[in-house]
Amino acid sequence: MAAKAALNGKQMRSFHTDPMTGEKTGYADLDYGAVTIEKIQAPNAPPPSSTLVFGHSFSDHMVTANWNSLTGWAPPAIHPYKPLVLDPSSVIFHYAPSLFEGMKAYKDVNGRIRLFRPDMNMARLNRSATRIALPEVNGKELTKLIAKLVSLDADFVPSEPGHSIYIRPTLIGTQAALGVHPANEAMLFVILSPVGPYFKSGFKPVALEADPNKVRAWPNGTGSYKLGLNYAPGLQPQMEAATRGYSQNLWLFGPEHLLTEVGTMNLFTAIKNDKGQTELITAPLNGLILPGVTRDSILGLARDHASGKMRIEGLPEDLIVSERELSMKEVEQAGKEGRLMEMFGSGTAVVVAPVDRIGYEGRDIHIPVGEEGVGPIAKRMLDTINDIQLGRIEHPWSVAIDELI
Repeated sequence: MAAKAALNGKQMRSFHTDPMTGEKTGYADLDYGAVTIEKIQAPNAPPPSSTLVFGHSFSDHMVTANWNSLTGWAPPAIHPYKPLVLDPSSVIFHYAPSLFEGMKAYKDVNGRIRLFRPDMNMARLNRSATRIALPEVNGKELTKLIAKLVSLDADFVPSEPGHSIYIRPTLIGTQAALGVHPANEAMLFVILSPVGPYFKSGFKPVALEADPNKVRAWPNGTGSYKLGLNYAPGLQPQMEAATRGYSQNLWLFGPEHLLTEVGTMNLFTAIKNDKGQTELITAPLNGLILPGVTRDSILGLARDHASGKMRIEGLPEDLIVSERELSMKEVEQAGKEGRLMEMFGSGTAVVVAPVDRIGYEGRDIHIPVGEEGVGPIAKRMLDTINDIQLGRIEHPWSVAIDELI
């Protein structure tokens, strides 16, 4: 019989607005103290780190928790990784009430396992849930569940430089009924995937196609939420761009052809402005942009450097940070005048992804990447974030899991 354990405690209760009636009812919160744990009978050997392909290998255990609008969250469970069982009429298959988060855990220089800014992921998860009428989750309790799951599968967390375990919390509507309405049943689950460095043999700058006729998001839409429905529509444009020699899409918006995101990443551009300063620019959170955790981290580090709060060796002394709109016309002009310094995407999977070329209206704009294949700002941001994640730099963004459970 599989080993089972339970963390006993009275399940927390709160109030919830029923999506169908609008009435507030008492319901159970997601509660780490009520979790049951079933360990796998025959643990699997973690795959060799040299064989890891992003998102293709998974650890031994997972978290699941079910919710309904009358009683709230059932006690969560940690159990062996296995397929989900859902009715064919479940709303997830028909109307896409689905959201997810992307997080990582790292073994630091002392062998402790750390999470990176989990509070940011929890806040974004709940913001996304509200947007598609799914239940909010107690972020602190979910973070504890994730920490416990990672601790159980600690052997799957690689210790080699550049390696980590990717954490995928997911929330879906599961009500078995056709009809477009808020789901009265939902499922939360968390799975883990050991991963290696995104660029295994050094940086490989990406070429982007900027096609004004293809739009990722629009004002007051859903582009600023991490919903499953935002990702599939980008596949065909990326495949089309690949036939013309480009790796990803640079998503533009409006008659000014404003830069928004690159593929599924946020975007940063560095130029010398008209005052001769090094300006690091990213689009503002205006409803078109996903509020990325890595985006926020890069902005925070750059501002700390610029203010003198935390000087980062290798970053320009005159660095200024701007969350503002940037048009292709301005990018082209900066390129012609030799003021276009670097461009890179940012995201959890890759941290930074340098860009060396943009195809736009039948011509290519070339962007410096340096001898290493990455610009100096992107490289210093990558190194600093890695140092924080691995505990080389003490920082409140890095949280040891043994302090959470």
